[in-house]
Amino acid sequence: MSKKTLRIIPLGGLGEVGKNMMLFEYGKNILVIDSGLMFPENHMWGVDYIIPDMTYLEDKFDRVRGIVITHGHEDHTGAIRHIADKIDAPIYGTPLTCGLIEAKLRAAKLYDVDRIIEINAGDSINIGPFEVEFFHVCHSIPDAVGLGITTPVGLVVHSGDFKLDQTPTDDWPTDFTKIGDFAGRGVLALLSDSTNADQPGWTSSEAIIDGAFDEAFRAANGRVLVATFASLISRVQQVINASYRNGRRVALVGTSMVVNSKLAIKLGYLQDPHDVLLPLDQALGLPNSKVTLMMTGSQGEPSSILGRLSVGRNRQFDLEEGDTVILSAHPIPGNEEVVSRTINKIIQRGAKVIYDPLLPVHVSGHAKSEEQKQLIRMVKPKFFIPVHGELRMLHAHADLAHQVGVPADNVAVIENGTILELTTESLTIGDRIPGGYVYVDGTGVGDIGPQVLRERDRLASDGFVIVNMMIDVETRELLDEPVITSRGFVYVRDSEQLFLRAQEKVASIVKDRHNDGIVSRLEKSLSKFFYNEIRRRPIICVLVNEV
Repeated sequence: MSKKTLRIIPLGGLGEVGKNMMLFEYGKNILVIDSGLMFPENHMWGVDYIIPDMTYLEDKFDRVRGIVITHGHEDHTGAIRHIADKIDAPIYGTPLTCGLIEAKLRAAKLYDVDRIIEINAGDSINIGPFEVEFFHVCHSIPDAVGLGITTPVGLVVHSGDFKLDQTPTDDWPTDFTKIGDFAGRGVLALLSDSTNADQPGWTSSEAIIDGAFDEAFRAANGRVLVATFASLISRVQQVINASYRNGRRVALVGTSMVVNSKLAIKLGYLQDPHDVLLPLDQALGLPNSKVTLMMTGSQGEPSSILGRLSVGRNRQFDLEEGDTVILSAHPIPGNEEVVSRTINKIIQRGAKVIYDPLLPVHVSGHAKSEEQKQLIRMVKPKFFIPVHGELRMLHAHADLAHQVGVPADNVAVIENGTILELTTESLTIGDRIPGGYVYVDGTGVGDIGPQVLRERDRLASDGFVIVNMMIDVETRELLDEPVITSRGFVYVRDSEQLFLRAQEKVASIVKDRHNDGIVSRLEKSLSKFFYNEIRRRPIICVLVNEV
């Protein structure tokens, strides 16, 4: 790599929604932008979450000069404890973002007060050879920032997650003045959020939610339960305000919702001037028509409060007929089926469910196509790199850049692990490094891979069969009938003949006295037998006890 080449290396967030993480590398200096997680897809049985593959950094941890977090959402902060455990570098973020990061690092016993450095929108700091300027952007969490990064090859603007809301709930719009300042200086490259690039028009303002909440609250005779992300502080504020206007008190339910809201109140991002908030036990003692419960579970997560309520397994309270449940979030791509199932379960339990598009109770925190084109026009970059989104979104964003005059040769659509090399005159797509998934399952990080997930998928779809048998160590004959046990395969009582024939199959294979490799031969033979009989392929496990 020449001295005048900047490397931009995405480790997450490109080709997917989630686990955003990007490296800026110049010489032996690395700047890390974001460190997020991604929620598992339906077929990823047992996986808690997914983090970026940091293999590229393993021999370069000492080169990291700083970690910049653009905002507090999980897809930008959720992997911070995994990177903080390996990289001894300062972590920069706005006050709310730092507060959320601190809570994560304390829980992981990695908190160091000198390591987390608060910055504010408008600040400028030097991190190695990079000068990073922070500018405010509207998003669905307070204190979100974009970045202007002056590098030795030129100015690179990173939008972060953004939208161009003119009437945000906190009355703090995206900093158009700073964006104009960047354009005046000359922007070498723009990296811009692509999440809604395939959606036409403009993202609706957060302000429209207030009217929808009032309509829903007025129509509700019983309790109102609002589910959203724990980090969506502006939505918590809107629920508090709507509850006050409609004569209700609010209780926050769930650890993450309570912790995040307390932090936001402490830092001044959440206001409760009319003492609307109550502890849960007190709220449950009020008439139902006077209560709002704010909780997590908008994505149908089984372990969330709403997820447990939908199946009647919540300990403190249950859903009641007459409750109104508001899902104030859109399903994350891939979660649509789970969310629909949760809605149906809630309705079965007698509650009314309100979600967009029934009422506009949620708007996206990401810009749609017209806003994205406007940002490109405002920034006037020489090169354009769409980030944060599935491949279809990245390509749609590239098309938008072409529409507003960025030459096709100056646009790079890449996925995780693809190295971009940027000079003052060129943008080159380079080599590919590992940029896949690292699965977190309990306390295990990266100790399961595609093979284990395929096995779990087979277990979930076809179950397993265990064959336990005793063989004479000298004669190699069966000493008793083999015992066959199954789980998740077929109902044994209704399949006695099937298992009797399977026992006969085992006995015939053992009887031929060729016991070399008997375990593998039995597994293959039984797998073929069950498939021929009932068109299923359970996982076969053979246990041979020599007596």
